[in-house]
Amino acid sequence: MSAPTLPASPSAAPAAEPRLTSLSHGGGCGCKIAPGLLSDILRQHMPLVAPPQLMVGTETSDDAAVWRLSDTQALVATTDFFMPIVDDPRDFGDIAATNAISDVYAMGARPLLALALVGMPIGVLGPQTIGRILRGGQEACARAGIPIAGGHSIDSVEPIYGLAVIGLGHPERIRRNRDAREGDLLVLGKGLGVGILSAALKKDRLDAAGYRTMLEATTRLNTPGPLLAGIDGVHAMTDVTGFGLLGHALELCRGAALGATIRADAVPLLPQVRELAAAGLVTGASGRNWNSYRDEVELHCSDELAQSLFTDPQTAGGLLVSCSAEALPRVLDVFRTEGFADATPIGSMHAGAPRLSVV
Repeated sequence: MSAPTLPASPSAAPAAEPRLTSLSHGGGCGCKIAPGLLSDILRQHMPLVAPPQLMVGTETSDDAAVWRLSDTQALVATTDFFMPIVDDPRDFGDIAATNAISDVYAMGARPLLALALVGMPIGVLGPQTIGRILRGGQEACARAGIPIAGGHSIDSVEPIYGLAVIGLGHPERIRRNRDAREGDLLVLGKGLGVGILSAALKKDRLDAAGYRTMLEATTRLNTPGPLLAGIDGVHAMTDVTGFGLLGHALELCRGAALGATIRADAVPLLPQVRELAAAGLVTGASGRNWNSYRDEVELHCSDELAQSLFTDPQTAGGLLVSCSAEALPRVLDVFRTEGFADATPIGSMHAGAPRLSVV
């Protein structure tokens, strides 16, 4: 393993570099393969027999792999990378790194170190621009208190940046996405709408306040994760990313073989998001998401924008927590203490087929 070094570059940076978002066919977690197609691809490959130390693998599309080291330690491993969601190189690196680290927090663990994954169109982007992307990633890792200890780089057609992240947690405090219980309440940690804001940005329809909102949401580390995992009434946890709120809530349902109800009017939205969605500023990933799981969702609410809002792909989105009613005050207190003012209950788990009802 070696530190991520850039391929040999021209002696001078390109005279006029293009916008980062113009170089990518999709930005942030909107780059993900649609959940239905991904399921079809993975279904073709029978998993190998898992060793007993593997606590979490691919069986329920959880946020990270978990390997039991001992009775008191479990290793958490994840990776995440994507194309630019914003044009500022430093912000892009920060967002991508924050998003990758989030998967460790979503398992209830704490990150230890990261490896950088760097693919850049050398000759299109100059060394200074690429260096700023890496610097943004380093700053996110510094906020999480971890080093970037190495990585790998390639010359790529589209700019790609992300991390592989290693963390540690207690085996009894690992929070899977499959352990929700009947009667649990669902709590969402961040407001929705990052994909809609990014669509507006790409079409030059996002003002400075909207950009600040987007940046604040996507660079806020999901630090409540390991604290929430220490609450006995917290049963399951995941983070809402590229498949939208509905897609990741369905993962909770499938894993636990339960149904869930989401109250549309309780779901927090980032400022300006509703107005931008009403103006048609949504991502192509939103439609792909809906087509992948529409047969498992019933929309009973009167909100005409519900489909666009709740399928919107989030980048570095909020934690989605399944907890007992008794644990709710402590859950909300952890979120508030960590600076997540938007955290709020949005629904509940119930007996029945693994489906979602939005009311």
